[in-house]
Amino acid sequence: MGILASLVSTGVRRYPRGPIGHALSAFAFVIAVYTIWAAAFSTWDLVARTIVFLCMMLVLVFPLVGYSERAHPDRPSILDWILSASAFASLLFFLHEVDAIAVRISLFDPLPLSYWVFGTLILLLSLEAARRTVGMGLTVLVILLMVYNLFGHLLTGPLKHGLITPDHMLDIMVFTTDGLFGVPIQVTASYAFLFVLFGVLLERAGGGDFFFGIAAVISGRRVGGPAKVAVFSSALFGMLSGSPTSDVMTTGSVTIPIMKRLGYPAVLASAVEVAASTGGSILPPVMGSAVFIMVEFTGISYVAIAIASLIPALLYYLGVYTQVHLRSRKLGLQRLPEDQIPKLSTTMKSGGAFIVPLVTLVTALAVGYTPTMVALFGAVSVVVVWVLRWRTFSPLKLYNAIAQTTFNMVAVTGACAAAGMVIGGITMTGLAGKVSELLVLAGGSSLAITLIIAAALTLFLGMGMPTPAAYALAAALLAPTLIKVFGLPPLQSHLFLLYFAVLSAMTPPVAVAAYAAAAIAHDNPMKIAIAACRFAMAAFVLPFAFIYDPAILLKGSVLDIVTSAITVALAVVLLSVAAEGYFRSAMPWWSRLICVAAAFCYLIPTPASLIYGSVVTAIALLPLKPWRSAATPAV
Repeated sequence: MGILASLVSTGVRRYPRGPIGHALSAFAFVIAVYTIWAAAFSTWDLVARTIVFLCMMLVLVFPLVGYSERAHPDRPSILDWILSASAFASLLFFLHEVDAIAVRISLFDPLPLSYWVFGTLILLLSLEAARRTVGMGLTVLVILLMVYNLFGHLLTGPLKHGLITPDHMLDIMVFTTDGLFGVPIQVTASYAFLFVLFGVLLERAGGGDFFFGIAAVISGRRVGGPAKVAVFSSALFGMLSGSPTSDVMTTGSVTIPIMKRLGYPAVLASAVEVAASTGGSILPPVMGSAVFIMVEFTGISYVAIAIASLIPALLYYLGVYTQVHLRSRKLGLQRLPEDQIPKLSTTMKSGGAFIVPLVTLVTALAVGYTPTMVALFGAVSVVVVWVLRWRTFSPLKLYNAIAQTTFNMVAVTGACAAAGMVIGGITMTGLAGKVSELLVLAGGSSLAITLIIAAALTLFLGMGMPTPAAYALAAALLAPTLIKVFGLPPLQSHLFLLYFAVLSAMTPPVAVAAYAAAAIAHDNPMKIAIAACRFAMAAFVLPFAFIYDPAILLKGSVLDIVTSAITVALAVVLLSVAAEGYFRSAMPWWSRLICVAAAFCYLIPTPASLIYGSVVTAIALLPLKPWRSAATPAV
């Protein structure tokens, strides 16, 4: 664990106050305004816009994130300011050369000395930013790929590639869209930033309280009410924030203490929050920022991906909610106290206006606007609603929310910049094809084995990384095999990888969302991560389900879609029952195993398997006698 911890260890995150804090906030506000302008209104070349965005973010990274966990938690060091000043110098250079970069022909026009100097500088600064924000693991991967790019022609065997000179590598890495400024950072600098802005504005305006109130009204009076409130509120807010860790820190700071106060074990309270928050990144209509990278990789429209993702996302939450309910019945957990359950009329009166931004998002998507404009319309609608609720609005609060959006994007930017360099290295050497060969060699002709390996590799790539970067790496390395070798459609292949990139946020041994919950609950993050994976057990099966049965992605006839949705829902419920070992009463081990077998029968869309699944389900569950603890109130 010591080596693993060192690979994912990041620098201390600073929150400077006083004059330094005000200056950094002002610069963060400027970055946000520039990003909004560049994404929605600028006529600049895409590479130019992205270069300027990254340089500006690097200026901010080094004062905000220390060189290690031992760095001063409040005051940037001299080295931090030197690196920040170097990033600012790079910004000035690229602003001066932006037009020349847009028209130069890569690998044909020679690189002037100034391009060499500042190209190398921006690469080194990006590597250090990645090391500070996501740890040595991804940074080492980038360095190894660079070494492979430069010296791989000396190898023998299948990993050998043609000669790549240093100027060739630098040109591709910095002055094209195939490296540092590739798809991951382009998406970060455009609609991903705007959707994060939408989420931050909504939370600061009071939308989080409204969603918590709605969740309390829906489920607060039921058995295990606090945990069920956490499921609903985290799903709603996680859909908007797009980050499992951010969702845990936002909604978990409310739900976890409430559950603990009512007698819920800290691990249980945290695991429910982590599982519910993680699912928000796959819940339409917003989903997480990684989906926008998927749009760029696949060429499939954002609307089509969101529509296809609806049933699997609902099934994810069906599994989590079912397990929460069964666990609550088994342990006799309490309802939410009556004085903490608001009236629906009061909740709607105080915050019903926050439905308007969601309606705006869905309408803009349905009309066919680009993701950039959808996010912009959503953010503007939040501001309008906030202003109309004038008692909670002030220009200073709006300013701080916009600046906070930039601060929230610091770690994502560092990770996506490194992911771009990885993808650039893979593209230059044709490594993706070589990985495909190795993957096929490991999996043979078996799609199932290949999918299991691809899922495991995606979880591994996601250790300690933001979801967008984890997905981008998986898409570059693994998607070609699924699509070209096994003939799977791009939508299913990439959505499969996206799911496991999202799930990596709560999967041990790193599980960044679990670490966030542990900080709130003051308990062991590994225990929380394991418990969260148990609550989300169905989520690890769903991607395999839609690979083999695309009807749950709304592909096929209405009858096929309805039939598949029902059978997979039954499978999810049975897996949840088996995981909890409880239905109407405690279950013996053999009954739990039968439930697992029945669940997999329902996942195989054939008449014989459905009949067999129904029979074994009856054998497992019907003999169980109803039992109720004296501590367990009726639902």
